[in-house]
Amino acid sequence: MSMFQATFDEAIWHIVMSIPRGQVMSYGEVAKAAGYPRHARMVSKAMSRSEQPLPWHRVVKANRHLAFPENSSLYNTQKQRLLEEGAAFLNGKVITDHVEEDLDALIWGPES
Repeated sequence: MSMFQATFDEAIWHIVMSIPRGQVMSYGEVAKAAGYPRHARMVSKAMSRSEQPLPWHRVVKANRHLAFPENSSLYNTQKQRLLEEGAAFLNGKVITDHVEEDLDALIWGPES
């Protein structure tokens, strides 16, 4: 594993772990928050390399649709997990009760 890949993977894992229950981020938002804008396509690969369980179900496509084919096993699992966390769906898009918060504060904690 290259140094870039290890650093990239760890940054992605950190961001995914920081997504609050019932909230979602797109693959592009995860990449940007990790410091790697324009690397959205690499996010799912980084997530798959994690040895620790990640809340993968909180990562969706940019249009807020689930990334898996509708009615597939993974689609149904992701949708069910999000529903259990309080998210809702409207016309196939994930709708959350997200209150606008500073993304940096969610990830790194409040400033002292």
